[in-house]
Amino acid sequence: MASQFQPIGVFDSGYGGLTILKDFISVMPEYDFIYLGDNARAPYGSRSFEVVYEYTLQAVTKLFEMGCSLVILACNTASAKALRNIQMNDLPQMDPNLRVLGVIRPAVESIGDYTGNGHVGILGTAGTVLSNSYPIELEKWSGGKVVHTTQEACPIWVPLVENNELDSPGTEYFVSKNIQNLLSADPKIDSIILGCTHYPLLMPVIRKFVPEGIQLLEQGKVVSSKLVEYLARHPEMDQRCSKSGLVKYYTTENVEIFEKNAATFIGQTVKCEKVILK
Repeated sequence: MASQFQPIGVFDSGYGGLTILKDFISVMPEYDFIYLGDNARAPYGSRSFEVVYEYTLQAVTKLFEMGCSLVILACNTASAKALRNIQMNDLPQMDPNLRVLGVIRPAVESIGDYTGNGHVGILGTAGTVLSNSYPIELEKWSGGKVVHTTQEACPIWVPLVENNELDSPGTEYFVSKNIQNLLSADPKIDSIILGCTHYPLLMPVIRKFVPEGIQLLEQGKVVSSKLVEYLARHPEMDQRCSKSGLVKYYTTENVEIFEKNAATFIGQTVKCEKVILK
């Protein structure tokens, strides 16, 4: 066990990554975590690949400076637009012992447990859909179990969640519309990946419009179990992670605003500090 505070870093552009962190804490309560939200520059979904990469690298670097050896990009947009570059180009120069993982591949590797006919739907932000990361990774990592992938961009969902419009008629309208678009594009879809960490908060509405028999893959549950497996396979990394059950929260935005909104996502009151990324 590490003697000093060496947490697992969890990064998201906004608040959605807190749904991932919530599952981490539930499954791995003994581990230490730092959550960093770049709320001042969120959302990332509509930003270019170059900008998302630049911002994500700044956040990852900050988390390394804070003592993290392992960082999880709990953000589909950052995972889609920045992860590969950071893994291939930046980590070897920074420190080959440091690791950055994303949320897309764990979902992709698990989809075989959900689909029976290989027709998979993706609901995500415009940026994630535009990146084509899910179709590419599904072809590579699904073990041939996925034969057809259909994507639907849901640009209104994140603002609805972040403005706490979970139960509004407008939310029902847009969720219904996007799901109908997806299922109309491929009526054979039997499983859907919720490709954004905000979407678990919309689950009651999503379930209302997704027909029974269609499986929904929530990333938090899948990513947390895959992280446990990863640390079991890499004991050298596990030994570098301190385990005293501490969780610290940082934001690039106003602390009071973060603390108020974070409670919606993680289900408890949190204390936060402000940090500057550059």
